[in-house]
Amino acid sequence: MGFSLLTYGCLVVSGSYLRWCRCQGFLYPSWLRPLHIGMGSVLTGLVLVLFAIGIIGTLGHYGNLAHSFHFLAGLTVVALVFASLISAIRINHGHLHARTLHLTINLILGLGFASVSLTGWQVVQKYLP
Repeated sequence: MGFSLLTYGCLVVSGSYLRWCRCQGFLYPSWLRPLHIGMGSVLTGLVLVLFAIGIIGTLGHYGNLAHSFHFLAGLTVVALVFASLISAIRINHGHLHARTLHLTINLILGLGFASVSLTGWQVVQKYLP
């Protein structure tokens, strides 16, 4: 989870810089956009792996998924990450409002990560002796 949060933070910084350069009319380094896209891909993979680990671990320990809000928070984060991915693809295809949608989804994703972190701490406490 920590690496996902670090990756999200790096995406916030790189995306903010890309936006700032675009709004100011400055050129950004040619390596920055591919790095941003690569980090977004890494975040997508990390979220999927964490979600799979959570589902397998929860089913193995409890036998169902409905015992905490952490599952709902995790499912929301997965949905937001994929919505962000789709909006990013739409940016590359020239859709007018895709950048604004991408930014909005990613701001909400920050709240989703906070929710997953808080509810995850409660889940971790159940596993500790």
